[in-house]
Amino acid sequence: MGTVRRRGREPGVPVPLLVPAVLAVAFLVLPLAGLVIRAPWGELGPQLTSPAVGQALRLSLVSATAATGLSLVLGVPLAWVLARSRARGRSVLRALVTVPLVLPPVVGGVALFLVLGRQGIVGRWLDQALDVTVPFTTTAVVIAETFVAMPFLVISVEGALRAADARFEDAAATLGADRWTTFRRVTLPLVAPGIAAGAVLCWARALGEFGATITFAGNFPGTTQTMPLAVYLALQQDPDAAIVLSLVLLVVSVATLLLLRDRWLTRAVR
Repeated sequence: MGTVRRRGREPGVPVPLLVPAVLAVAFLVLPLAGLVIRAPWGELGPQLTSPAVGQALRLSLVSATAATGLSLVLGVPLAWVLARSRARGRSVLRALVTVPLVLPPVVGGVALFLVLGRQGIVGRWLDQALDVTVPFTTTAVVIAETFVAMPFLVISVEGALRAADARFEDAAATLGADRWTTFRRVTLPLVAPGIAAGAVLCWARALGEFGATITFAGNFPGTTQTMPLAVYLALQQDPDAAIVLSLVLLVVSVATLLLLRDRWLTRAVR
């Protein structure tokens, strides 16, 4: 006869761990709770429908979506190179790709300005040869958001590629498929959850970008003023509008985390 194991009571959390944990939760949750408590709920509708808030919302959604699309076009192939190719210097390349994750966004904005500004390395040629000026335009917003957000996508897709079963790709190659066909027909479907998770993270990071945007694109309503920049400006002129915009960003952040947790992130891990 087999023995039946009785599950004993799980031990409680030690007090030396419980107290700091409670303090940490309070430290993280209380500011968010204060934002909700102090929100001008009676003025929420008029604030959301005001022209300034509407412009910032539209520009933020459009620029974050464009930055995510650009990150997908450039980042997925880059993630494949990091995960699948045997080229030398991959570790250096991976380190360079992840630099924007730890680089202060303002420094990223300065770096973009030195490259794409009117006197920059590439910007000077664009200005003289094509009469194209990038800084302080909506295009600059998309570029700044792509710079800081694309590494999130690359890391997510690279992890999904490394976790994917390479035998399916080997089988496709055995059947005569070239590497491009294998990538389109086999690899992409395998890592689709990882791509989706990375795209959502990328979009959320782009939506909340502030430092690189204000440095490289400026803060012009209707052209470069995204929601984080509008929050910063409104906090000095109209605190209620700043709270409303902050609530919108909070809702988007929570929705993003729930979406990743309940749908794509769990699938990517599996």
